[in-house]
Amino acid sequence: MPAEGTADYEILEDPSRLREAHAVIFHIPTAPDLRRVRKYPGQKWVAWSFESDINYPMLRFAPYMAQFDLTMTYRLDSDVPLVHFGPETRDSLRDPPREKTAEAPAVYFASNAYDRSGRLQYVEELMRFLPIDSFGKSLKNRELPDDPGRETKLATIGRYRFNIAFENSLTQDYVTEKFFDPLLAGCVPVYRGAPNIAEFAPGENCFIDAAAFDGPRELAEYLHWLTGNPAEYAKYLEWKRQPSLQPGFLEKLALTSPDCLERLCIKLRAMGCGRPGGRSLWRRWFP
Repeated sequence: MPAEGTADYEILEDPSRLREAHAVIFHIPTAPDLRRVRKYPGQKWVAWSFESDINYPMLRFAPYMAQFDLTMTYRLDSDVPLVHFGPETRDSLRDPPREKTAEAPAVYFASNAYDRSGRLQYVEELMRFLPIDSFGKSLKNRELPDDPGRETKLATIGRYRFNIAFENSLTQDYVTEKFFDPLLAGCVPVYRGAPNIAEFAPGENCFIDAAAFDGPRELAEYLHWLTGNPAEYAKYLEWKRQPSLQPGFLEKLALTSPDCLERLCIKLRAMGCGRPGGRSLWRRWFP
């Protein structure tokens, strides 16, 4: 059965039927030149993107965004906000930490070539003061014997005390799986990214904010100190045993159900988008 919000919408992906559509979703990172796309009377245009406005500056270019009627992005102030996790995250966060069997205190996974945050230079310098095992394409110094996917990454991260979780860009609300993966794996994320990261934290004192330190050397000294003081390190994992998760995280979790497309359909209905007797939402991820 169709979800409540999408029951009276037909989902199309055929460009030849653009004229029929009551709403058109444009994937901003791959969208065409909008000057060459006709907007038909009564149509609603939707800007969609999980990517940051640092990597795709058009997301913060007012004249460009003015072409859209609705936004569906990672920004919490968008019409249909998106988050980089799903409802299943809530229960998995309670999984107990794995035993810390890795020799190095910290692990790093990064392969994305985008780096508008300066993370490559930061991690390179951090490695001068702290042993870090790097399994991604970036700064790689370790190999995974078997890598079927995400589960291998989580299992690997869980063997370390810390995961160097740096975003590829630093901007408000842009919080990806970089932050949540170590929390799921029972590791402490050392995070550098969104300035409002505390709003996304599922528990109190569950991460280390690299922005609070005066550079890589000072951060490394603190991580060394925690490594040598197990009782202090354990305080960063106590949140897993607390009776409830943080209100800010639960608010973000509420954005995952119904899913983004259903929430968009509900929003369109409230705007009076469509007509009795057959409505359509044309969805096209432009190549």
